[in-house]
Amino acid sequence: MAVVAGGGRWPAYLVFCDVDETLIGCKSMFEFLRFQLVRRYGQEGEERYRCVAGELRRQSAEGAPREDVNRAYYRSYAGESAAEMAVLGREWFSLASVDPGFFIASTVAELERHQAAGAEVVLVSGSFAPCLDPVAERVGAQHVLCTSPLVAGGRYTGDVSEPVIGEGKRAAVLRMLAEYPGVNPRDCYAYGDHPSDFPMLDCVGHPRGVGDAPAVRAYLDRRAEPVDAAVSGCAVACWSMGRDEHSEACSQECALPLG
Repeated sequence: MAVVAGGGRWPAYLVFCDVDETLIGCKSMFEFLRFQLVRRYGQEGEERYRCVAGELRRQSAEGAPREDVNRAYYRSYAGESAAEMAVLGREWFSLASVDPGFFIASTVAELERHQAAGAEVVLVSGSFAPCLDPVAERVGAQHVLCTSPLVAGGRYTGDVSEPVIGEGKRAAVLRMLAEYPGVNPRDCYAYGDHPSDFPMLDCVGHPRGVGDAPAVRAYLDRRAEPVDAAVSGCAVACWSMGRDEHSEACSQECALPLG
């Protein structure tokens, strides 16, 4: 850690990490929506979930921007108690996280490696605090940048201030970096699994891909420093696995599919 004025210390660097299908193997917003509705309303809750989820999928299939779909999701919470959702979020997490596949083990290992090197972890997601706070606590993340539903009188209004999706992720990450003038963005890392994470990955010197989405592989290929013709594809594979070096072992792993 770098020493700052007044005796405090900056972290060595920051690690920005998407959550759904990057750190955990599910889509937290949909999983929690279903959990809390069924938990409260039983079979009627299941029907409510199918109705809301179906409408959101329809909007997405028709080409609605992800930011608009994100806003539509939170409209379904209008009138709900924020405190009750926070309690249900922890209940959802305590049950869901028992599944061995809930966390993506390779990503957790990467975050632990960074933390051991003196980095601070920042979760960045279009999901919201009831889902994300217990995840952050489990992995030791110091910060959570997420979509924040507006609250009035202790209840969600159905509106949000800014969806932390796509360019919203870039804006949130840049605001966080501005709070750490002693940290060089070139030293920072970011992990994502989807093209909507590219604006976040653009903000750091070390982007990392999780999974095998072709668009993410292509993005990492563009961002990677070329090594030589023999290992030109290796940069993509190694970056996706969280490596910077281009060793013999790395060259052997390039023959394996990313995952």
